[in-house]
Amino acid sequence: MYPQEDIDLAWIKSTKFSFTATSELNCSPDQLFDIFEDAHAWTVWAPSIKKVEWTSPQPFGVGTTRTVYLPGGMEGYEEFIAWQRGQRMAFKFTHCNKKSTRAFGEDYIVTDLGNGRCHLEWTMAMAPAGFSRVVLTLIKPFMARAVQKMLNNLAQYVDDNVSAAAPA
Repeated sequence: MYPQEDIDLAWIKSTKFSFTATSELNCSPDQLFDIFEDAHAWTVWAPSIKKVEWTSPQPFGVGTTRTVYLPGGMEGYEEFIAWQRGQRMAFKFTHCNKKSTRAFGEDYIVTDLGNGRCHLEWTMAMAPAGFSRVVLTLIKPFMARAVQKMLNNLAQYVDDNVSAAAPA
């Protein structure tokens, strides 16, 4: 395992390779966090995630850990650096089994819109290492669209899996 640089919330928004997408979702903030806590759900709406394994017990919060399994046999060990259920969660890689990143983090900011709806702002950020720097520089214009597409997948997952019942 290769240690990753220690990052914070400010880094996620300000690094060179930071990509933000937004969407209004047909679920309450609590329902959205139920989806975030469901390990299998990540593999459905985020096709780059093959498996999620929570390595800390519930209730989840700052300091919670999990492992994500990505294409090409990549594994990322994550630690949550923000967790306010229904409002915000963010994590960073602490270690990765590949040398393709120096740092990686994501930040999810949720705003309650009332009537069982919420707004999500999702930022994915990374500091690539080695040859990945070249690749990411070349595909950077497409990354924002890819992140938005994953968020659109999440919106569809919400529509398909959250009942239209009153907000939780």
